[in-house]
Amino acid sequence: MTALPVRVDDELFAQLQTHYSQNELLELMSCIAWENYRARFNHAMAIGSDDYSEGSFCPMPAALSCPS
Repeated sequence: MTALPVRVDDELFAQLQTHYSQNELLELMSCIAWENYRARFNHAMAIGSDDYSEGSFCPMPAALSCPS
């Protein structure tokens, strides 16, 4: 949805329909469209991060080794 030109193929949409209702798909697409709008707006206006999440991330856990 965020690429240009916008293209969501029938296969992807069919897969999504197996997991989400029509209302849930509408809400998901609305959220994606809104975030895409905000990102493009911020980029066009050269609005950067305020670093609110500086250092707030969850690193991937170290790989667990299996006993042999």
